[in-house]
Amino acid sequence: MDRIIAPFAVDRRVLALAGARMADGIGNSFLIIVIPLYVSSGVVSGTAFGLGESMIIGLILSLFGFLNSSFQPFTGRLSDRLGRRKPFILVGLAGLALTNLAYVFAETYVSLLVIRGLQGVSVSFIIPASIALVNELATTGNRGGNMGVYNTFRLVGFGAGPALAGAVVSLGPYALPIGVTITGFDAAFYTAAITATISYVLVTILVSDSDSAAANAGADLSIPILDRSGPNLLDPIFTLGVASFFMATAIALFSTIQPQVNARLEQGATWFGLQFAAFIIAQVVLQTPIGRACDRYGRRPFIVTGMVLLIPTTLAQGFLFSSVLMFVARLFQGVAAAMVFAPSLALAGDLAGEGESGSKLSVLTMAFGYGIAAGPLSSGLLIRFGFEAPFVFGSALAALGLILVYTQVEETLEATAPVPVVGSD
Repeated sequence: MDRIIAPFAVDRRVLALAGARMADGIGNSFLIIVIPLYVSSGVVSGTAFGLGESMIIGLILSLFGFLNSSFQPFTGRLSDRLGRRKPFILVGLAGLALTNLAYVFAETYVSLLVIRGLQGVSVSFIIPASIALVNELATTGNRGGNMGVYNTFRLVGFGAGPALAGAVVSLGPYALPIGVTITGFDAAFYTAAITATISYVLVTILVSDSDSAAANAGADLSIPILDRSGPNLLDPIFTLGVASFFMATAIALFSTIQPQVNARLEQGATWFGLQFAAFIIAQVVLQTPIGRACDRYGRRPFIVTGMVLLIPTTLAQGFLFSSVLMFVARLFQGVAAAMVFAPSLALAGDLAGEGESGSKLSVLTMAFGYGIAAGPLSSGLLIRFGFEAPFVFGSALAALGLILVYTQVEETLEATAPVPVVGSD
């Protein structure tokens, strides 16, 4: 194993991969802010398939998540069969860089849909291979910590992107030293392409495949639903995937109903932005320490506790009338998600056999992606039944996820598992 980096207690290749994902996360999350502004700016023309502007924006953004999640099981399984992770990550990053650059030339709704769809496919190459590589470079004693560090860096990039995107667009146009002027939109697209390119270079130079993946290529890659050998009805990885879908749906309810939230709380966009960011803040702060703690105290206690906490923190959002309390609820919802996410990946990684990481862990990442797409749709449909309805629905899903995890998932590591010595080979 490569020497462990002392400040983070992770394999240096994991740290390099995490830094690369942070860079491409900045650029990719840029587009969450930039694409709606670009569509509404009047630059885009052509047929909108009879849809209104807000609907076509939603379609463009949601297509990414749908294709990304749908292709992950296939790319994860293919990377297992070939026993290679790095080439898949590089293909995905190259696709991101090229498609980010393609936005500069996109002037129709159809072209935006095609480009965003291709980006979803590109990222489907990155996520399963990256998670699988982190899993293979870790050991049972430090898998949670490695997953926590990886997710922390990725979330820092995802959270920083939207904050920077608005400034890049609004400060344009830019006069370059070579005598060329570019718009704020083009500057944002170029920035996104550059960050993906930086990620590509970092992975090329600093990241290498694990020996175990190549040695065990072509292992049994089936994804069972029922537990064929254990004491429970459902397969634990499948159960964690279902719970991840429920959790992601619950946490994504908030994003679609900004006008209703602001009207109910009598607040402006600034407060909503802070409330939205509270979830990410909790994730960034807690992913690594919770990941390390689950290496010492076990995975299941954190997952169960997180699912328990998810129920009241989701439900409360439907009954609050204070901006400050909504911020607190979102913050603790982020704490709940942090307690579930890294330990779930670590537990699934413990269960995945040699050469199966891409297939097995893609179940969780796919389910989470579908949940992030289903949450906004659910709240958009349910808000007509009252402000409380989406959050009651989300808390019910969280309760069902808790029941599934509590009854169908067993601990994979001893409560007193030793923590690896930092700085050892």
